[in-house]
Amino acid sequence: MKDLVAGDHLAVLIDADNVPSRIIAGLMTEVANYGTASQFAYTTGKNATDGAMIIDAMDLLYTGRFSSFCLVSSDSDFTRLAARIREQGISVYGFGNRNNTHRAFIAACNEFVYLDAMPMQADEKDEFAIPTSQTTSGPLLSTAAIEPGKLQSMLKSPPTGPRIPSSPQPGTLPFHNQNATRIEPTRRPLDQTALNGLKLAIISSSTYDDDFVNLAEVGDYLVKISPDLNARNYGFPRLRDFIVASRIVELKMKYSDTRAPIALVRLKD
Repeated sequence: MKDLVAGDHLAVLIDADNVPSRIIAGLMTEVANYGTASQFAYTTGKNATDGAMIIDAMDLLYTGRFSSFCLVSSDSDFTRLAARIREQGISVYGFGNRNNTHRAFIAACNEFVYLDAMPMQADEKDEFAIPTSQTTSGPLLSTAAIEPGKLQSMLKSPPTGPRIPSSPQPGTLPFHNQNATRIEPTRRPLDQTALNGLKLAIISSSTYDDDFVNLAEVGDYLVKISPDLNARNYGFPRLRDFIVASRIVELKMKYSDTRAPIALVRLKD
């Protein structure tokens, strides 16, 4: 995960057709790891959602106010949007379902987190219904249908009008009952993909003494190998826990009188 810089501002665009309402609280907690979420777009409406999110994203992109975007969807139609935002030197963090998010969309993001890897509220009853354009107004954005062929042209050129989405007021997004039961993500055994990626990341990192490498550098390499190859997607809150769970590495701390200790790892013999 990148180091946060004061003034980091995120645009968060949520495809409500692909995201259960009970995940929103955990999602926004995760988003806070990347910066300050200062703009939201929460769109609903089958077939219209894709176009609305692309319009909102392009409008926000060309304001120049955002250091990164969070795209919350499992829809492969947003692959080109993610790539287009990154072409501007802006980071894209993706969030989607583990079982049906297309690899192309995952690969187009800087980092990708699966929704089931985040805490959620128990879905005891449908009291947190997704808002629709008929029942909600204001900052929950329009989902008017887009003319065929217009979406691709929008991704190539700036928007033609100053239609900038307004920031949401408190309570407009479905942040849930704080007393609801929270379900924590389950830790998953590291599969062969994770083990192979970990080995490659360690081999690719700069060596200290005795073949040990900096754990932080290993983490950076992991997401370069695959944006979804991170500790949280396996149910671990920290990279160190993820590394230890692999059982293929040795871990030690390097201490200094002038700076914080550094975690070092190397592959076991």
